[in-house]
Amino acid sequence: MERHRKRGPSTASVHGGEPRVRAGHSLTVPVVLSSTFPFADTAELRAYMDGEQARTPEYGRYGNPTIAAAEAKLAALDGGEAAVLMASGMAAITTTCLAMLRHGAHAVFTADVYRKTRAFATGTLARFGVAVDVVAPELDAIAAALRPETKLLFTELPTNPYLRVVDLAAVVALARSQRIKTIVDATFATPVNLQPLALGADLVVHSTTKYLAGHNDLLGGVVVGRHAMIEAVREQLGTLGGIADPLSAFLLARGLKTLALRLERQNASALALAQALEQHPAVARVWYPMLPSHPDHAIARTLLRGGGAVVTFELHDGLAAGTALVDAVEIPKLAPSLGGVESLIEQPALMSYYELSPEQRAALGIREGLVRLSVGIEDLDDLRDDLLQALDRCAPGR
Repeated sequence: MERHRKRGPSTASVHGGEPRVRAGHSLTVPVVLSSTFPFADTAELRAYMDGEQARTPEYGRYGNPTIAAAEAKLAALDGGEAAVLMASGMAAITTTCLAMLRHGAHAVFTADVYRKTRAFATGTLARFGVAVDVVAPELDAIAAALRPETKLLFTELPTNPYLRVVDLAAVVALARSQRIKTIVDATFATPVNLQPLALGADLVVHSTTKYLAGHNDLLGGVVVGRHAMIEAVREQLGTLGGIADPLSAFLLARGLKTLALRLERQNASALALAQALEQHPAVARVWYPMLPSHPDHAIARTLLRGGGAVVTFELHDGLAAGTALVDAVEIPKLAPSLGGVESLIEQPALMSYYELSPEQRAALGIREGLVRLSVGIEDLDDLRDDLLQALDRCAPGR
């Protein structure tokens, strides 16, 4: 029997990055609640400082056994050498970018990245003397933006809310040809549906709040990649301080064990709901990567194992129709976020861009009739019946 075959996603979710037997013989990850970790004597301290003895760092800001266990599993799932866990997805993004960029550098971000990522790039990085271009998530636009001083390319796929899927292999090849580092925010994909490191990306980041934890009960973020790059990010984290906490790391490690199982259900249910929505007369358009109507369907079929849980759609009758729909569904909760076991629904115009005028939202590509549905693990028939009854009552179409 072949002993080195790559294991499947569910086996990796349960066992990836875990020792055969833990110290203390606990089957599950122990929660270590300690802010400091003492040494037996000065000899042990010296051996640790000289790199002769591996052990938990001396202070909780630099490491913790529970956090380290979650990091090992996250690295294994993404096929990376190492991972560093942080307090939120934005902490992972900001800390990593600050570790990689210096005054006078140039960075390129694709336009459909998370709105707070874009705000950090155009605001905070600019104040530190980093030039930033924000361009369409298309190879030609990215290539046109590159300069001799470009050090970093940051992209996301699938994106929010339109689930765009850039040709990642081509983007990575372009960046490597000019010695530019690439960071991929794969929160919407997860390591089950996409592994950017295998395509040559330098680092991958996730908001662990979403699919990876899966139960809407914690905040976290992670960056995964080669050991040397991760240690540079970890050093920056020790200064900036956006560290994860042990209890959240424990909940994350527990949630990861069912990641592949949950994604299998969410991939299938979201595709079925996207297909049903596309047939309803009240719906003007549906964005889901596994639908042939999606602009990036061909690339998505090549890159992604599944389309994920998020389905975005536009209603013919605009904002009021979307509001009526959101208030009429019985199963999805009105809330931001995505990827958890509960289905969630929202209107981006109200949840994320409420302070802007319709004209300002339109300039950002946010349509007034847009609705974003994050599909949970509820029974597909129940979700479909609920969504269709709400559409029939509140937005019957034309």
